[in-house]
Amino acid sequence: MKIRDALLEEHSKAQTLKITRYIGSDAARFAELMELVLDDEYRVVQRASWVVKHCGEHNPMLLIPYLSELIPRLRKPKHDAYKRNVLHIISLLDVPDELLGELADICFSSLENRKEAVAIRVHAMQNLLNVCKREPELAPELKMLIEEYMPHESAGFKSRGKKIIKALEEIKEG
Repeated sequence: MKIRDALLEEHSKAQTLKITRYIGSDAARFAELMELVLDDEYRVVQRASWVVKHCGEHNPMLLIPYLSELIPRLRKPKHDAYKRNVLHIISLLDVPDELLGELADICFSSLENRKEAVAIRVHAMQNLLNVCKREPELAPELKMLIEEYMPHESAGFKSRGKKIIKALEEIKEG
């Protein structure tokens, strides 16, 4: 299978899962997918990022070598799907210390940007909670931001916000 051709053939969950199964835990196939997700072609990036999310959920260790390329691209993604999917999958990983500051900066910016899609902001909150577990001094700032935005946000944002605030209070107490 040529991954690029398969991505452009059809945009569906079935196709995404078919490509995910093809890649499996094969590092060479995953490397081919990563070239596509880091490409400049809007449609390819959109579809490849969905496959990256699914591959990462099944084989998260495949992503670790690419975090230093994935995280900076969150600043100017080619497609919102990239940001949404990459933030989601990164929230499941143990991000190396040297990338934690950049990730936190990107996530704080995303959380504060009310023009961002709710899913992106929610995944940014989750990543920031993960950062706060390692850098507890950031917890008060995150809690303050969430509390400030919650009254004006969607039910999904409020639900995740409440869970994150509760977890932040446990960090503070712990």
